[in-house]
Amino acid sequence: MLPRSLRSVLLTCLLLASSPSIDGAKRRSRLDLPISKPADAPLEDNLATASGSEPAFERVEAPAAITPAAAAVATAPAAVATSSAATSAETESSANVSGSGSAENSSQMIDEYSDEECDPDFIAFELVTGYVFSAPNKLLDSMPGTLMLTDCLEACQNNDSCASVNYETGLCVLFSSNSDKLPGALTKSQFPVFTIYAQKSCLKLRPCERAWCIDRVQGYKLNGHVKRTAQVVSRRDCIEMCLGENEFTCRSANFYQATMSCELSDMDRITLAGSSAFQTNDGADYLENNCAEEPTKLCEFKRLSGRILKTVDSVYQDVASVDECRELCLSSPYRCHSYDYGDTGDMVCRLSHHSRATLSDIQDPYLDVPEAATYELSSCYNVSIECRAGDMIAKIRTSKLFDGKVYAKGSPNSCSVDVKSALEFELRMGYQDIDCNVRQNGLGRYLNDVVIQHHDTIVTSSDLGLAVTCQYDLTNKTVSNDVDLDVTGDIEPALSEEVVVDSPNVVMKITTRDGSEMMRTAEVGDPLALHFEILDPQSPYEIFVRELVAMDGVDSSEITLIDARGCPTDHFIMGPIYKSNKSAKILLSHFDAFKFPSSEMVQFRALVTPCMPTCEPVQCDGDDFGGEFRSMVSYGRKRRSVNGTSTSALIEAALRHRRETTRQAPQDDMLLVQSIQITDKFGFEKQQGAKPKISSSETVFVGQRWTRNLCQRTG
Repeated sequence: MLPRSLRSVLLTCLLLASSPSIDGAKRRSRLDLPISKPADAPLEDNLATASGSEPAFERVEAPAAITPAAAAVATAPAAVATSSAATSAETESSANVSGSGSAENSSQMIDEYSDEECDPDFIAFELVTGYVFSAPNKLLDSMPGTLMLTDCLEACQNNDSCASVNYETGLCVLFSSNSDKLPGALTKSQFPVFTIYAQKSCLKLRPCERAWCIDRVQGYKLNGHVKRTAQVVSRRDCIEMCLGENEFTCRSANFYQATMSCELSDMDRITLAGSSAFQTNDGADYLENNCAEEPTKLCEFKRLSGRILKTVDSVYQDVASVDECRELCLSSPYRCHSYDYGDTGDMVCRLSHHSRATLSDIQDPYLDVPEAATYELSSCYNVSIECRAGDMIAKIRTSKLFDGKVYAKGSPNSCSVDVKSALEFELRMGYQDIDCNVRQNGLGRYLNDVVIQHHDTIVTSSDLGLAVTCQYDLTNKTVSNDVDLDVTGDIEPALSEEVVVDSPNVVMKITTRDGSEMMRTAEVGDPLALHFEILDPQSPYEIFVRELVAMDGVDSSEITLIDARGCPTDHFIMGPIYKSNKSAKILLSHFDAFKFPSSEMVQFRALVTPCMPTCEPVQCDGDDFGGEFRSMVSYGRKRRSVNGTSTSALIEAALRHRRETTRQAPQDDMLLVQSIQITDKFGFEKQQGAKPKISSSETVFVGQRWTRNLCQRTG
């Protein structure tokens, strides 16, 4: 985390960059960190200029939508011409030595080419985030006030002499050489903001229409998931092999310089987000295919509170709303994975192809701003419907590995498909299958509701509803991909009376997140807490909580929330047990409201153990709500003898113990029970044209308008 003083400086710069210029212009400018004299320049400055001279540059006008403020443009030259002569000369000297020493390797690594000889349609760019190219004598041009990475790349593409660029938000620098010709000139540059280095290449195949083709991460690889391995003569050959793969979707590749081997994979950092597959490897280059097609129909954004990126790819001003900013992200000329709105200036929208899943190799990529927020793309879904003679098939494609189930609403067990780590899956529903509950509405018109559930057992706020329709008539029609999707929810539970267990008197109840009041109604996704409290404030005991189980009360479906050690089994569903700030006699555990698909009743059961004078917490390791691995404490402990004993057996034993004794001695297990009645309202019948709304919830869903899937079939 940055020191408070530096955070204040960076935030001030961001806010100044977003304020109007002196002449009253409405446009906002970039994050600017000017250096007053060469001695102040960092050793790894983000721009190397010609020694002893100020660089010459011409003003390049940005599109009207992003024209920077005049005041910001005026300050940019100062930031451009600040590298110390000694540092620049030393950098170039080392680069020249390294470059001459590895001339043969460079010729093997990448074919020499001339932009004059390359068809513009075959020019592509390769990005390296967190690195800066320092070659003072190779500098072609500097473009202060550039707020779009795409504008920077376009300037290089249109300049036949340009071989690479350095980009920060508000500054673009063009060079006539690249890091393959001068390997020693490419060094890390991640603080106080991170630089993006882009290298131009002439490929043997036509690249996609996106702004760049490859994101390269030096010293990393994607472990496992290799679909094909081949020997190549250069890194470019490995890139071309991935871009040209036809048998499967090549999303990434590992290139090993020492062995000249290339590993192709159908996975990348996005599809495997949250896993440990992305690992360091000194001899590898990780190559991520930005041309890989991703689902874009319905996208789920998750709010990352208190952080904004220091460097972004695009800055738009005069954006009317956060919805419009989100649409700019989804329609960007690259794979946009995060955005923020209004945090660096009024009506300012900033986009980036990065998220936490792609920034693990960058030091402190975020600026901590308590009142700000970044919205990160979690996953997207494309759904198509195949209408056949006797059934309909819902086919789902996602951008992130999916674990859960898909089922016909009302039939979570009889008409369902369990999905394990898949990007594509489908549900077949027969028209004559009673279990799938397909409804006929008029002649040749069949309808059903489908639920995409992210957890095997319970319904959460992340789950999606899909209304599907197949229409059969005598005219030729096509399958529409406009799907009817929405957040499941609108749950209104009614809570039962609290249950009190003697010796000591302990109560379990469901409350607001801070434990201040009992909740009588809630919706799926509402922030709640399980509240465990010793009622007697003078009691000599404290308590542990473990073996917390949620049951549906119908078909004995159950899910363990807190295990035998007292640790949460899934941080997404329920957090650790912690002591309240108000009293050591109160324990709380946060969770978002959920339900079982087959029942309107959720019953919580927990084993509670008293101890005196205090209870020592257990250490739990795992991913927190933000997907980051960390160690935390929870007030639970392992049962003295739980060897092979099931949860139901423990509960039975506790119940029998309560019947056989009239008073429980300290250290005996107590059984606490609390039930919630939940009704399911998925909202399948919402009116067409309804738009998704952003609330204080951590999850935002974005999809098409409320139009149903129609599949027309000729008779």
